[in-house]
Amino acid sequence: MERIGIGFIGSRFAAELHAHALSRIRGTKCEIMAVCSRTKESAEAFARKFNIPHAYTDHRAMLERKDIHLVDLPVTTNLHHTMAIDAANAGKYIVCEKPLTGCFTEADALSRQAMFEEAMRNADAVLEACRRNRVSLGYAENFVYAPPVAKLRRLMDASGGTLLDLRAEESHSGSHAAYSRRWATAGGGSLLRMGSHPIGAVIHLKHYEGQRKFGKPIRVKSVLADVAQLTKTEAVRKEPRKWLVGEWEDVEDWSAAILTFEDGTKATVMSTDVSLGGVKNLVTAYFSNSVVQVNINPNTSLVVYAPDGTIWGDEYLSEKVETKGGWQFPSPDEDWMRGYPQEMEDFVDAVREVREPLSGALLAHETVEVIYAAYVSAQEGRRVDLKR
Repeated sequence: MERIGIGFIGSRFAAELHAHALSRIRGTKCEIMAVCSRTKESAEAFARKFNIPHAYTDHRAMLERKDIHLVDLPVTTNLHHTMAIDAANAGKYIVCEKPLTGCFTEADALSRQAMFEEAMRNADAVLEACRRNRVSLGYAENFVYAPPVAKLRRLMDASGGTLLDLRAEESHSGSHAAYSRRWATAGGGSLLRMGSHPIGAVIHLKHYEGQRKFGKPIRVKSVLADVAQLTKTEAVRKEPRKWLVGEWEDVEDWSAAILTFEDGTKATVMSTDVSLGGVKNLVTAYFSNSVVQVNINPNTSLVVYAPDGTIWGDEYLSEKVETKGGWQFPSPDEDWMRGYPQEMEDFVDAVREVREPLSGALLAHETVEVIYAAYVSAQEGRRVDLKR
């Protein structure tokens, strides 16, 4: 294929990120042919904003288009697996936002073990649909494509050291999206919604190391984890001014997980909604002969100061900061630093070249497996071994 036709299902925040990320290769490698949203108004507004010729409210009607080869799914997590299966059955390649899927019910409706089993059935069904219809899955884990992580891989190649200890985090002061507050629509709290990024990153790096050294990925063997709802503590509830999002219904706002890989090495991951000061996207890799620190956010490529946040007016500085005053760390090109253009170009090239993308089905599947094993561990107070 010379130019890939793309259809979007979804028209909100993540869809805008993906559309902007594709702007560098639209007209050469790809074109966005259509967008589908729940309402005609949303679909048409997105189509006008990004110069997309066709707008739909029925995704199955959009999937019938012969000029669409790749379907992008920037929709809420509870829709990922069903939309992905529909796209695969229509013979379309897929880009799926993180996480791939989960279990979507009330938090106290099932045990975490039952949730784990349901989440894996959903994940297995997506991969089976892709296999059956001979289409690939691009897993939109932007950490994999972030320039500091790409440099980490090159440093890993150069050093030849063994990756012994990974420590990663994504945290901020809380999502304001209504769907994120309920297990039935989000599939979990901070561990799934944000933890999928650092968990996906550490899994990817061990996969990469294993492929380079042994010809097969090094996978996660066991998980030990804990979760909590810290914003519901009595002391926080009594505070007169609330700086943190606290409207969580039945999902956690704090989580920590220790991953043990097949070779005995470790990764520690934090993901919380109780961290002021902007988004933290961090990975530190301790090798047998070196250390690499990755600061996707915040980073010091640009540092600014103002005694009063109003000095910067409407100029965007950084996501999730509570004030523009004081020292700030705006990225000169935040989308590029986070890897969005790089991941979308890889997904398009993977279709054109008939190959697997760098972030694909195995990473998507194992990330869900590890996260739901972590939920089992937190509920049952034990280490959970994964079947291999």
